[in-house]
Amino acid sequence: MPTTNALTALKHQLLAECRRIQEEKVNTARQAMLDVQESALEGDTAEEAMESFREVCQRQRDLFARQLDEALTGLQVLRRVPEAKPLPNQAGLGSVVITDSQRFYVSLSLGEIKVEGQPYFALSAFSPLYQAMAEAHSGDTFTFRGKAYRIKEIL
Repeated sequence: MPTTNALTALKHQLLAECRRIQEEKVNTARQAMLDVQESALEGDTAEEAMESFREVCQRQRDLFARQLDEALTGLQVLRRVPEAKPLPNQAGLGSVVITDSQRFYVSLSLGEIKVEGQPYFALSAFSPLYQAMAEAHSGDTFTFRGKAYRIKEIL
């Protein structure tokens, strides 16, 4: 078991990496939205073709706006992680769950992230994988999609 300082540092690093990835998603969606909007305003084509082009651009802009909204919502979730107080020995927002085959960080569904060269799988508390492990404690086994995981430690 890591020391309290090492555990705090690990959680800060995991949270910082998740924030970095999520902020990148926000910036990408925002820039894509602006680029499409700019494209819609450019061009000297025939009136009808231009109107059709603007409609396509508007749909793309709306798509990027939804992506931006989802990314901003994800950042709001990450802002709540430091205040989360999961139950002792039970996975919750901000927990690190170490199993016999993988390390999980309960935050957002971001897939694999690396901290200090170690892979962690960032998952949401709403994901089916989290739901499978939610009631388990250290030493328990849970199954997800036919695969059994034994929880070694919940930090």
